[in-house]
Amino acid sequence: MSIVLFARKTKTLAPAEAGQAHRDGDLVLVDVRQSQEWRSGVVPGALRIPLHELSHRIGELPSEGRVAFVCRSGHRSLLAARQARRRGIDVASVKGGMIAWSAAGLPTSIPKRTR
Repeated sequence: MSIVLFARKTKTLAPAEAGQAHRDGDLVLVDVRQSQEWRSGVVPGALRIPLHELSHRIGELPSEGRVAFVCRSGHRSLLAARQARRRGIDVASVKGGMIAWSAAGLPTSIPKRTR
């Protein structure tokens, strides 16, 4: 039996850093908020997978490259990142979530439909 004394810390990205990497195509951004939350605005081009569906939809994430998760404030995105990291995906969480994203003046759009 092995005992983990220090869990590996999940990487976090500032909203501006995540936004630039996403625009450059160097990062897949995944919004893990509930569908009703998406109505307040989403990051253009982000995948939308609610946290409670992630375990069933994890195959939709790229196995190569970086993935960052975003939620409203940053808590659920950390949970999502930990779950994906266990599958061997290079992950990060957007620090402060969509609250920080919007405060930084980064682009959002209102989705036409929610899944």
